[in-house]
Amino acid sequence: MLNWARIIFILLLVVGTSLSSVAKPGNDVVLDINSTPENPRNSEGAFITLKSGRISFFYSQFQGAANDESPARIAAVDSDDGGKTWNPKPRVIVETGNHQNVMSVSLLRLKSGRIALFYLIKESLLDCRPWMQISSDEGQTWSTPKLVVEAPGYFVLNNDRVIQLSSGRLVVPVAFHRSRTAQANDRKTFDSRAITLWYLSDDEGQKWREADNWWAMPVTSKTGLQEPGVVESANGSVIGWARTDAGAQFGFVSTNGGSSWTAPIATSLKSPTSPASIKRLPGSSDLLAIYNDHSGDFLFTKGKRTPLVAAISSDDGRSWPVRKILEDDPQGAYCYTAIHFTGDAVLLAYLDFRTLNRDKTANRLRIRRVTLDWLRAK
Repeated sequence: MLNWARIIFILLLVVGTSLSSVAKPGNDVVLDINSTPENPRNSEGAFITLKSGRISFFYSQFQGAANDESPARIAAVDSDDGGKTWNPKPRVIVETGNHQNVMSVSLLRLKSGRIALFYLIKESLLDCRPWMQISSDEGQTWSTPKLVVEAPGYFVLNNDRVIQLSSGRLVVPVAFHRSRTAQANDRKTFDSRAITLWYLSDDEGQKWREADNWWAMPVTSKTGLQEPGVVESANGSVIGWARTDAGAQFGFVSTNGGSSWTAPIATSLKSPTSPASIKRLPGSSDLLAIYNDHSGDFLFTKGKRTPLVAAISSDDGRSWPVRKILEDDPQGAYCYTAIHFTGDAVLLAYLDFRTLNRDKTANRLRIRRVTLDWLRAK
């Protein structure tokens, strides 16, 4: 006698697998850089398309340990087919040297045609500042590193954050954390309550100045305004945001090229204390956001950096009606996304961090290639 229950169960599995594979055309994982004992964390990167068509991805390659203050350097991998396949063997771009670490990369094709490379050099809990290098030969060689922020202190510039406005002005959003003591290695000296400020350059990084104002969190907070980002809207205004512990990204607006900013207010991007990434879709006024959605429209665990969601806004970020899940494993923690458009697709690179047990964690740097049609489909 046939076991119909078992047959039906198998058929459901087959149909389910078929539907899953059909439901995700144009949404593919193209590279996983897994942690190893030598490199227990690979994270915080940015893409650049070279004139040859090659796409390079620069990222933070940690050595020996995976903490934010562990030794790290800048490494890179390359793709010659629009990000569909990658040479997984990394090459070193910036060595750690005598610094505590070198991490958190931004890459930018300047209007002059040159490539700008930004990263953080961390020396201690009293000293973390963004630096800049320029390449005039498609990344073969780089200029002498130059400080963006000359003032002493702990200034955080997240990966893939620097933009050049249509006017040519560079905007660098940073979070400043004050020190409570003069003890460089005392965790108690670090104040997690960040203020957000912006650095501007009108000569492609030769000289920098602060914006005319900065902002602190307008409500009681343990985080303040951390890990800010910026994007230029189609109408010429500049939209800023920062992660908070208040259940949402808080936003700012500048109507004068980043010289001054409105007071921060909660946005409709409901999220944990985790950074969002936002860029404008090519040839469009629409914005693309990648963030951990805790609106309640998707299953989530409070405080966890999951699910990872792609959302599109057609009203400069006031609402995000089109949203798609990229990752939703409840054991995952997805963050520090780099966004890069190539042809009819977008490359997304992000850290997947998870706790295996009390004493062991795993880190994976994932690159996903998603078509714009898949993102826009309702």
